[in-house]
Amino acid sequence: MNVQDALLEKLQEFFRDSKVYEFMNRDVICVTPDKTLLHVKEIMRIKRISGVPVVDDGKRVIGIVSLEDIIKALEGNYIRESVEKRMTKNVVSLHENDTLQDALKAFEKYGYGRFPVVDDENKLVGIVTKHDIIYFLLTKLGLIYLHDRRMEEVLERSTSLVTGEALERGKADFVFHIDYFDVNKIGIGAARLKRFLMEKGLDEELVRRVAIATYEAEANVVIHSGSDGYIYCFLDDEKIAVRVEDRGKGIENIELAMKEGYSTAPDHIRELGFGAGMGLPNMKRYSDRMVIISEVGKGVVVELMFFRREKDENKGDR
Repeated sequence: MNVQDALLEKLQEFFRDSKVYEFMNRDVICVTPDKTLLHVKEIMRIKRISGVPVVDDGKRVIGIVSLEDIIKALEGNYIRESVEKRMTKNVVSLHENDTLQDALKAFEKYGYGRFPVVDDENKLVGIVTKHDIIYFLLTKLGLIYLHDRRMEEVLERSTSLVTGEALERGKADFVFHIDYFDVNKIGIGAARLKRFLMEKGLDEELVRRVAIATYEAEANVVIHSGSDGYIYCFLDDEKIAVRVEDRGKGIENIELAMKEGYSTAPDHIRELGFGAGMGLPNMKRYSDRMVIISEVGKGVVVELMFFRREKDENKGDR
């Protein structure tokens, strides 16, 4: 079972009765049957998707074209034929009022990467992927943690662990190297990030939350990892993403580490005022979303997401 499926299995019990319309993607890309497979191939390439529903003039679902269909068309040299001629006509769809449990059963039964979502008139109203479901669950919980046995792959990813959007280290708006040798330097990275964000004119309360959560993540790298680490910050109009990572010892039991007061910090660290066991709980408390991925001996990746509130977004309109 891959990490994505393990996560869904772990969380579905809490939200099994949630409706498909709550987590489906309403901004769905579709085509009409008169288009060519070549046209669909270009849509898939540009939008980086693996399937496109086919609709009639009334936007009723009449077929679907998958990446597999495109590959077959290229191999069979009929890529310029019409969608109508080669599309899959027996479409498996979800209804907008189906439940999360219904959706997960469909993914398990058919093995498809996405399902069109229709209303009572079979009109296309959305599309659902497993990523859409995971993002919905993250929104509900505000926290997710994973033990990932492919830590090297995770550390090399250039996408957000929360949203799946691109987060390329080389394009980060802010980068700080964490030196784990000196406990007295804990907080320098968080302080510099705070100053950077304030200079951007962001809301003071939002910046305070970012700084506190980042401080805790930075402290964990210095105290527990036995490895250098990095703080990356990415900004856009809707949110602030902070990613703190190291390639150190990793966390043996994340569930236990999330409990307030639990700490593995040695006595000499506690004597300096650190290691009270509030690091991960505070990161969760002050961020809007938090993902932790860790493997013993491979390191830890913490991604913190902070959404820019209306007060912050309207600041420049005054």
